Amino acid sequence: MLLHSPPFAAGWNAFMGAVRKDLALDPRLRELVMCVVATVNGAEYEFYQHAPEYAKLGASEAQVQGLRTPDAAMHDSELYSAAERAVIALTIAMTRHVRVPDDVYAAARAVVGSDQEMVELVGVIAAYNMVSRFLEALWVTADGEQPAAEAPAGL
Repeated sequence: MLLHSPPFAAGWNAFMGAVRKDLALDPRLRELVMCVVATVNGAEYEFYQHAPEYAKLGASEAQVQGLRTPDAAMHDSELYSAAERAVIALTIAMTRHVRVPDDVYAAARAVVGSDQEMVELVGVIAAYNMVSRFLEALWVTADGEQPAAEAPAGL
């Protein structure tokens, strides 16, 4: 899809490559965030791509599937650590409401370890909200097919 605009694709790949490979943020938290954003936004393709990565980083199948209901996951102390629950709460707040309540921000900041990692965490949430909005606006599905009756014409 991106190759319909080579300049856009080049910029996207540089930015998202840095988000995926160059951050100090714990990679497991990064992938957790990507899955939560995907679920909240109904971006199945995004979840399909990142759930296996989250599992490769040590998440159990129960944890992966638990992210299908992020509001429940945010309170599930059996499946998720306090740090993970704080990150899930931040991700939900940013994705649904953009502006984050002070207590949600403070809880996430307390667990990530540094200002750099907090900026990166917020940046990953923001970046993957962009990804899911792009995918959903262009009807990109988990199987790569566009639903013929609903997809935008011309792509």
